[in-house]
Amino acid sequence: MTLTILIPAAGAASRMQGGDKLLELVDAEPMLRRQARVARLVCPRVIVTLRVDDLARMQVLAGLDLTILAVPDAAEGMAASIRAGAAAAPGALMILPADMPDIDATDLATMIDAFDQAPQAILRGTSADGRPGHPVIIPAELRTELQSLRGDQGARSVFALHHARIKLIALPDQHALTDLDTPEAWAAWRARRQG
Repeated sequence: MTLTILIPAAGAASRMQGGDKLLELVDAEPMLRRQARVARLVCPRVIVTLRVDDLARMQVLAGLDLTILAVPDAAEGMAASIRAGAAAAPGALMILPADMPDIDATDLATMIDAFDQAPQAILRGTSADGRPGHPVIIPAELRTELQSLRGDQGARSVFALHHARIKLIALPDQHALTDLDTPEAWAAWRARRQG
């Protein structure tokens, strides 16, 4: 079955007090580049959405074999990126947030293995204790529903409508939950890594 990884990266990082969470360094690599590179390790089709004028994020992706989609209506929120990705991707779509530094290639491979076993399910990564998070995989036949999303709620309405199809996939520790939106969250995450 065909699968594309979508990394929505068209947000404004407004909670970063002037910084850009996707340009924060993780092991000396900008977060966005790291996420895209890791995605590309496990999947031949990777799409990254960006704001039309976001040259800094575009530059950190230079040289990677992926598709960059400019999202003119990015200010609307997450739905604009998901719509663009769903329209451009053949088959199923894995939505991988760009600000989750604990997600690694093994986690993505776990999700892809689960997709290979259950391509009609909505797959959702969870923490080790079962709390739902990301990434998620949406089957191909639901892409038209993704293309009708609006606002900044992601794919929650699709999950609600097709709740019986959701299959939870446990990932290690808090990998599926750790997203870093503020300078304080980044500082706390770095302190935990060093401790």
